[in-house]
Amino acid sequence: MSRLLVSLLFAVALTSGCSRAQTPQDFDAKAPQTIVAPSADSIADGRKNAITRAVAAATPAVVSVNVIGIQTIRADPFFDEFYRQFLGRRLERDRTVQGLGSGFVISPDGYIVTNDHVIEIASQLERSRITVSFYDGRSMEARLVGTDTYTDVALLKVEPEEPLNYISFASDGDAIVGEWAIALGNPFGLFEANEPTVTVGVVSAVDRDFEVQGGRVYRDMIQTDAAINRGNSGGPLVNANAEVIGVNTFIYSQSGGSIGLGFAVPSHKAHQIVDELKENGVVDRSYFTGLSVIDVTTSLARALGLPRAEGVIVRDVQPGSPADDAGFQPYDVIVGMAGDDVSNRQQIVARLYDFRPDDVVDFTVMRDGALVEIAMRLGRSEG
Repeated sequence: MSRLLVSLLFAVALTSGCSRAQTPQDFDAKAPQTIVAPSADSIADGRKNAITRAVAAATPAVVSVNVIGIQTIRADPFFDEFYRQFLGRRLERDRTVQGLGSGFVISPDGYIVTNDHVIEIASQLERSRITVSFYDGRSMEARLVGTDTYTDVALLKVEPEEPLNYISFASDGDAIVGEWAIALGNPFGLFEANEPTVTVGVVSAVDRDFEVQGGRVYRDMIQTDAAINRGNSGGPLVNANAEVIGVNTFIYSQSGGSIGLGFAVPSHKAHQIVDELKENGVVDRSYFTGLSVIDVTTSLARALGLPRAEGVIVRDVQPGSPADDAGFQPYDVIVGMAGDDVSNRQQIVARLYDFRPDDVVDFTVMRDGALVEIAMRLGRSEG
């Protein structure tokens, strides 16, 4: 009887022990466990970063720009004269020319920035049409408000039925070397009326200057390794805040394709030009100095006792001119202008494009072996 009682008590003890709450020490690693997969929303949120957010903000404001022009071509002068004399008409034919590029909306009422070289057909030919295509498939006809060949910036205007998405120029106006640079546009015209192509790099350098090319003055350019190809011209280069830091303009390439050397007009310069175009339709460069200058050659440097053949010699000063009023003298050697060194006459001409009549420009000249600072207020050309 006692053995039976002991057995029953031992069984009860085992049963009560199994019913207690399991502690961490009791966890069986080999037992199958329930795993909760992350939601699709959490994965998508994890993939988002500063670049994706900037692209999402800028994309609705990026457009494709398509320019069609009709150019009249005359035949060889001999045959043209023959037809005119014997048939009473000239031998002419029409040829269609086209320009493709990108642009971006800067105001809800439809102002659009692009490059001058994208729309120069429209500025040169009376029979032309500019069409702007948006990411959502819409297309609108645009008019040319104004264009500036020197800086390669142009301003278009569409008439939307409702406010447009737009992006703004960077508030501080300066790109930072090493920051993200996001290029948006329509390379080769492949994706008209679609979302723009996006390429990403960094701001490789700022203040890059080039020689005058075809009447265009590319100064203070932003360099980026974000891929830019033909058709990207006029599109925005934006930072991680989706602010425009530059207008994509050209690439350096021996093959014709992107090799990571792209250049953009900086936003502070583009913004100034756009404001002038919006207000006046043109950029006022009717400045007048009254200076006649020549480059310093090796022989001139030797004759004037200069250490090297750099700078610009003042050959003549027009009486009563801004240069005369400022105190310039013949044989002054201009070695600096507006904070930049001056090596030749072309640099002075290019730098003057940044100024307007009545602006004051600071010069550094070498006179009798000493440096002299001269401030000249630009006049206005009567012609």
